[in-house]
Amino acid sequence: GEEHYNCISALHKSMRGSDENASLYWLARMLEGGEDPLYVARRLVRFASEDIGLADPLALTQAVAAYQGCHFIGMPECEVILAQCVVYFARAPKSIEVYRAYGNVKECLRKHTGPLPPVPLHLRNAPTRLMKNLGYGKGYKYNPMYKEPVEQDYLPEELKGTDFFKERKT
Repeated sequence: GEEHYNCISALHKSMRGSDENASLYWLARMLEGGEDPLYVARRLVRFASEDIGLADPLALTQAVAAYQGCHFIGMPECEVILAQCVVYFARAPKSIEVYRAYGNVKECLRKHTGPLPPVPLHLRNAPTRLMKNLGYGKGYKYNPMYKEPVEQDYLPEELKGTDFFKERKT
């Protein structure tokens, strides 16, 4: 019932708040109460990107490994795998930078009126002669061929200068 959602919320908030003791308590309360360990593991995968993100990119690897470990061995043996992951997450630095930036991109797309801007010609693939003649791929700079980063626009002209990591597009 509702307590299922209350407990997973408490686990998330305890890890988010870096409280490893409370995180373990809520995990054990769910597992000892019969919660599906794969449900908890799926929620940890989401937490790894949503709350830890780029502050510790290995968190996602840890979460996926925990999910796979739970899938392979099941309960009760997988409880220690989940416990390790939960403590790792509680101790990990947190960042919502990517989560927020992706939200800004979605907001930009939803608020856009009319047709979405076309993909700039230089970014389009040109698998046919006709496409090449139409200018697809013309002027594209293949970064690995250069020693230094190249100057090149990757967003449509209408979005030039937009930084989804710093602002909300209105």
